[in-house]
Amino acid sequence: MSIFSKIVAGEIPAHKVAESIDYLAFLDISPLTEGHVLVIPKKEVDYLFDLDDELYTGLQLFTKIVAEGIKKAIPCKRVGVAVIGLEVPHAHIHLIPVNHVDDVNFARPKLSFTEEELNATAEKIKAALREN
Repeated sequence: MSIFSKIVAGEIPAHKVAESIDYLAFLDISPLTEGHVLVIPKKEVDYLFDLDDELYTGLQLFTKIVAEGIKKAIPCKRVGVAVIGLEVPHAHIHLIPVNHVDDVNFARPKLSFTEEELNATAEKIKAALREN
């Protein structure tokens, strides 16, 4: 069972920003920027392109909704999208608020936020999503 499946099962806490029957979006605990969110299907599948067509297209549509909420909540020029898939064997999409190309550089040091800061960021994104 992947760490993401443990989050879905409620065994590991996460700063959730959006959830549906099939998908979950939560803050990355080692973010590149404030508001860096991971979007996953709740069904554990290792590789994004191994998802069946229905789950894949649903994930993309859910990701778009979450990205719109991030853009409203976090000051940024764009919301970048990255799929790397090597860190956790569970399909996931990174949504990263970007102002500079280097904001999406996974080789640079990650940021660290307090629980209070993460809670505040998650609440900002959730509030922006409720406005839709």
